[in-house]
Amino acid sequence: MVVLVTGASGQLGQAIESIAEKFPDIEFEFCDSEKLDITDYDNVNAVFNEFIPKYCINAAAYTAVDKAESEPDKAYSINVLGAQNLAKICKMNGTILLHVSTDFVFDGTKKTPYTELDEPNPTGVYGQTKLDGEEAIKELWEKHFIIRTSWVYSQFGNNFMKTMLRLGAEREELSVVNDQIGTPTNAVDLAEALIKIVESCHAELVSASNYGIYNFSNEGECSWYDFAKKIFEINNITIDLHPIPTKDYPTPAKRPAYSVLDKSKIKIVFGIEINNWADRVIS
Repeated sequence: MVVLVTGASGQLGQAIESIAEKFPDIEFEFCDSEKLDITDYDNVNAVFNEFIPKYCINAAAYTAVDKAESEPDKAYSINVLGAQNLAKICKMNGTILLHVSTDFVFDGTKKTPYTELDEPNPTGVYGQTKLDGEEAIKELWEKHFIIRTSWVYSQFGNNFMKTMLRLGAEREELSVVNDQIGTPTNAVDLAEALIKIVESCHAELVSASNYGIYNFSNEGECSWYDFAKKIFEINNITIDLHPIPTKDYPTPAKRPAYSVLDKSKIKIVFGIEINNWADRVIS
């Protein structure tokens, strides 16, 4: 069973690679953007012809939320055209596509966890391009799983946790937003959930009716301030941490005020047990 992973140099790609040896029955092919540029149709086609993957995990994405506001064409190229290319070529090869999306497809005005049936309403370029990428996949290739996730962090790549650890080493005090509520997601937990979906498909434990959109994050909810506090606590860093409202930390892109995801569907369909975010913060 060949599983092709795009975006191999990103934090999710590296998280998948870090646990790949736990799955000896899977032949992973990890491709970074130099080997596989998802915006280049001919390149994607050539790589698929080389590896003949049964599954493709698309971990390649433009994720610079604020930068996307000034680079909409680049975000569109990767998040929409890239998704479109993968969907077309997956269909040609009969490859099942697992595509990672985001809580940013929602506007954050809800007060209860978002389900897969809630109406998306992105407020910025990043969220819009991720939603457009979802729509392109749904239109082109029925054998897909779109997994929406949130606040992904790990020891790999650039993310909130690594930023906090760096700032914690540099500063004596720090202010962090406390009125945006969501759920941190350990990238390794997300990687394991993606592989569980692959294994379930390969064992024919799912049917055609199970294709579609799923939510996955760790359990529980917190603010960015709460998350930062836990990171410093776990890593024994003493810092004077101040909670501040979003209005005191303006950014080019608007963040959802509330983006907790309901994981009932993925737990029921795939039998996935999900860790609480507070138990998965890395030291």
